[in-house]
Amino acid sequence: MFDAKLLPLQRRLIRPMAGRLHARGVGADSITLAGFALGLLGVLAAAYGLFWLALAGLVANRLADGLDGEVARLAGPTDRGAFLDIALDFLFYALFPVGFAIADPATNALPAVVLVASFVGTGSSFLAFSIIAERRGLTSEDYPSKGIFYLGGLTEGAETIGLFVLICLLPGLFPVLALVFAAACFVTTLTRWLTGWRLFGA
Repeated sequence: MFDAKLLPLQRRLIRPMAGRLHARGVGADSITLAGFALGLLGVLAAAYGLFWLALAGLVANRLADGLDGEVARLAGPTDRGAFLDIALDFLFYALFPVGFAIADPATNALPAVVLVASFVGTGSSFLAFSIIAERRGLTSEDYPSKGIFYLGGLTEGAETIGLFVLICLLPGLFPVLALVFAAACFVTTLTRWLTGWRLFGA
């Protein structure tokens, strides 16, 4: 919901760091892989109940996610880079709640399963729409720098990261926060289905 407004600000903030990394020969794919590895460490920290370390891993992962895109724009974007960025982001989003489920299975496992299922809904509808949109030559005016057609919704990247920050700061509220956000994700999925149904039916 807020990604289109936040992305230009994010790019301005990280552009100097991206420029330095590019000047030193650091490639976008290396940043993507390093960010994913740091994110996995955050998941592991959450599984052990070390929620402040989980938050640090989350922040490092999201910083890398912004940096790899900026470095790619400086060096020239590639299809492999776009593929890695999307594939690893989706997996990280699914794995992060799993860490909380492992930390307290009796309380968190069911809400985590519902949340991950809702992510499947938003992710699959997002990717399915993008494939057909590209086939039809459609472009997204709100996200012109994205590697694929980027369809927004009630729950996008900014909202998901906001949830992850909250569950790290307030782990005892994980079940409530997860279920509320899952409901919002299911609304996003439904709106994307309806958009695809109407647009692609023509």
